[in-house]
Amino acid sequence: MMGDKEIPKKQAANGSKNKKKKKRGGSKKRMTSEQTLAYNCVSEWVFLDRPHSPTTDDFAIPWNQPKEKLVFELHSHSIHSDGFLSPSKLVERAHQNGVKVLSLTDHDTLSGIPEALEAANRFGIKIIPGVEISTMFTQGRDSASDEPVHILAYYSSCGPAKFDQVDKFLSSIRDGRFLRAENMILKLNKLKLPLKWEQVAKIAGKGVAPGRLHVARAMVEAGHVENLRQAFSRYLYDGGPAYATGSEPLSEDAVQFICETGGVAVLAHPWALKDPIAVVRRLKEFGLHGIEAYRSDGKLAAYSDLADSYGLLKLGGSDFHGRGGKQESEVGSVSLPMLAVHEFLKVARPIWGRAISEILENYIKYPSETNFQLIMSFGKPKVCKGISPASCPGDFMGQCLSLWLTNEETQNAEFEAIKLKLAAISTNQ
Repeated sequence: MMGDKEIPKKQAANGSKNKKKKKRGGSKKRMTSEQTLAYNCVSEWVFLDRPHSPTTDDFAIPWNQPKEKLVFELHSHSIHSDGFLSPSKLVERAHQNGVKVLSLTDHDTLSGIPEALEAANRFGIKIIPGVEISTMFTQGRDSASDEPVHILAYYSSCGPAKFDQVDKFLSSIRDGRFLRAENMILKLNKLKLPLKWEQVAKIAGKGVAPGRLHVARAMVEAGHVENLRQAFSRYLYDGGPAYATGSEPLSEDAVQFICETGGVAVLAHPWALKDPIAVVRRLKEFGLHGIEAYRSDGKLAAYSDLADSYGLLKLGGSDFHGRGGKQESEVGSVSLPMLAVHEFLKVARPIWGRAISEILENYIKYPSETNFQLIMSFGKPKVCKGISPASCPGDFMGQCLSLWLTNEETQNAEFEAIKLKLAAISTNQ
């Protein structure tokens, strides 16, 4: 969210557990058996496109063998919202930084995922389709306690189930962002800081719903402020003199909607909230799966403890926008422990498996070119040998299953039936 809401990088009250320990003897610390098991399970999922699965007995990686570093980046932005890089450039940057799994989480849109996926196939990176949803948290009649809350949604390799509903839901929020930007410009003009809509729209780019960062950039270009930080700290902060809201859904409704459409719901940057405990307590009741507790400066103890108190996943990401400067964390700079990633996938994979099943069943019922292309926009693999997606879409997707899910996940009656139905579609066509 950095950019739409400027957040100073201060450690939580309990402190950040980020002290670097000096290495003794130059040797790396060995993994425990639990960490090794977690690594093997995670790497199986990450490298589904490789010939062998490392979690089988024959290919499991022993504790004393060198292991490929698995860097997960679960919070990033592109020019499809308020980022500075195209999805392909973002993927390239992530690859240069050693990222193996990237989630593009633009504000209120999934439109950058297809381009990110194409680039990821070139660089050997796995993409988790994601989105950062703008919501409003309210505590009753007291509007003074209302505050914006951002929820990260992580979807399957085929995207969200009920895509049309998700698209409509996000489109409504984006429409509100246009109105919100217009109101911010109006307030700035009343403050004798003249801006024109055309300036902000040009910065945002064609078809992109403008956010506070775009308004802030226009303020810098107009000479009203020296930099983005000043624009936020003086005018655009929550409740600030030029702040405005859009048509954001209630936080509870967004979390529930994410769950209903096959996603994993995670609270973004809880350290930016006035009352994170109240937010977590309420959203947990509606299905919240986790909160961000890791940043580039380490694990924040206060939010790690908060996650533990409510039985939530502990995740995190750089919130990379690509604007540069000392205040921004680099993409791939958050060190997520393998145990935390493993817990995330243990929760996410069954949810994504059900979503993939629902998506494919819908395609089997309505095997149109439109539905096929929609699935491929999220889940198109690098290559499926010997099968043309144009001539045999059913067989093609049947083979893609092995790249979307592990053998264990697909070896059940439900997916065996789906494979047969997909094969029948190709035969009929």
